[in-house]
Amino acid sequence: MNKTLHIEKEVPVVGNYDVVVCGGGPAGFIAAIAAARELAREKGPGKGRVALVERYGYLGGMATAGLVTPLSVFTYNGEQVIGGIPWEFVGRLVEMGGGLIEKPLGNVAFDPELYKLCVQRMVLEAGVDLYMNSYLCGCRKEGGRLSHVLFENKNGTEALEAKVFIDATGDADLAYEAGVPMQPSEGPLQPLSTYFVLSGVDTDSPMIQKFMHHNRQGVNCHCLPVREKLLEIAEEKGIPDFGGPWFCTVLHDGSVAVNMTRTAADACDNRDFTEAECRLREDVFKMAGILRENFPEFRSSYVSAVAPQAGVRETRRILGAHTITGEEYLGAFRYDDSVSRGAHPIDIHAGKGASQGCTFLKEPAYVPYRALYSPDFENLLAAGRCISADRTAFASLRVQASCMGTGQAAGVAAALAAAAEDDVRAVDTGELVSQLRALGAVL
Repeated sequence: MNKTLHIEKEVPVVGNYDVVVCGGGPAGFIAAIAAARELAREKGPGKGRVALVERYGYLGGMATAGLVTPLSVFTYNGEQVIGGIPWEFVGRLVEMGGGLIEKPLGNVAFDPELYKLCVQRMVLEAGVDLYMNSYLCGCRKEGGRLSHVLFENKNGTEALEAKVFIDATGDADLAYEAGVPMQPSEGPLQPLSTYFVLSGVDTDSPMIQKFMHHNRQGVNCHCLPVREKLLEIAEEKGIPDFGGPWFCTVLHDGSVAVNMTRTAADACDNRDFTEAECRLREDVFKMAGILRENFPEFRSSYVSAVAPQAGVRETRRILGAHTITGEEYLGAFRYDDSVSRGAHPIDIHAGKGASQGCTFLKEPAYVPYRALYSPDFENLLAAGRCISADRTAFASLRVQASCMGTGQAAGVAAALAAAAEDDVRAVDTGELVSQLRALGAVL
């Protein structure tokens, strides 16, 4: 049995807000902007207060910390699926020279550094207070109502008070600390992958051009010639488990972002995650060498960047007032309280080996507001990867455009509840949908 320590300390409450968002990834930064703008509309400019707590010193989550590109999926069957603030962000990123909209799906290739800058500008312009380099470490609550979130940074342990909280951590960290029930296990978690950038690639070669991760609806865009060769020589060369590979645009000539490493691990277990990231970093350089040795397109290539964090596909999800099922999702069931959409394939990667299940949607799916909150918690919403969905529906909703859509819905709902001094469960969904549509959401 491990020894334990009992620690008591006073924690300063360094801010009081209408809405506090935890996590600055695609769901979180959109939620913060949406909440701040909605509060300005409800209470007047400068009257509402929103804070965003982020573990890194920059925003963007898996896009910038994981180098996960492209942002997908914004359009489907020729029609917009995710609109409003997420699409405004895309437009601003493109204007900065940091984004490329790949038609017909509206996936967005991006420059990670300009992505960080664009997000930062939009969040600060909205009047959001940033608490970066701050790691969420707990919360205070009475029954089903949260009063404070606690986080650690160079100032020590600090706390923020708020009327409404949004968990956009990806791993449901705040909800887990608060005691929100989680979805039951449905088998092994999807694996982690560490993206890396290869420069010095012959990106003009026919193979790279044909199999680049472009938008071909209904097609899994992995590079088949490379995949087939790797499977053929896997045993001889001692090639570790891999997926794809997918070669993605990074807006720089001669460079591609590579999605191919994978390892089974639980990113919510510190020891497991640490070991996995060490394995993946080794695999990045092993895979880069194998590509260089076996494919002329990569003969002069080198690793120019490795994602600061392994990409996480699946961890915890809340058990909400409604759980989106795979049957509902694949059937494009439209709920009375639909607040967002999803159009990515049902994309389930095997934890071991190189296999992947990929089921394409016939029509874009819907997300109900009830999937964003737990029935027993009155002032906590979830957005992004930790909303209430079964494993099948989640395997599509986990991608970044969908996360942005649920972030937008959570941000507006949180602002409506905070302005009315009311319960998130009592938000008028008619008013919520109306405000989302006014922003440009496609519902």
